[in-house]
Amino acid sequence: MRSALAVAAVLAIGFASGGQADLKKAMAEPNLEKRSKLALENAKAAYQAARDAYAKDDLDQVKAFAAEIDESVDLAFQSLEQTGKNPRSSPRYFKHAEQETSQLVRRLDGFQQDMGYEERSLLEKTKAHVQKVHDDLLLELMEGKKK
Repeated sequence: MRSALAVAAVLAIGFASGGQADLKKAMAEPNLEKRSKLALENAKAAYQAARDAYAKDDLDQVKAFAAEIDESVDLAFQSLEQTGKNPRSSPRYFKHAEQETSQLVRRLDGFQQDMGYEERSLLEKTKAHVQKVHDDLLLELMEGKKK
């Protein structure tokens, strides 16, 4: 798990965008649960930045912000996993992450529908990835961690 976090940190350093500073701030947070919350806030900010970039017809920026959404959601999920807590007995941050990823999937779907037909594929991978993380969080909340 630490190596995956290190890879995410390296990607974040090499990734040049305005919202990346908030992801670095989230990575620097020592409290894993707060790190997860900060990463999800960054994902929401990246989503809004992607919408703004699309309004300016900057598809390269849309791709970059979609990648940032992926990184942010991964960081949030990995941080919660690293806490070692059982989501059924300590659901607070797990439930928050599940709700935020659910909203993000709906927002990405709406954004994708607002895009031109040829451009919709830009968000397909990101939307599927966020949906998978949401499903994993929901499953952990319902079943708890395996011992």
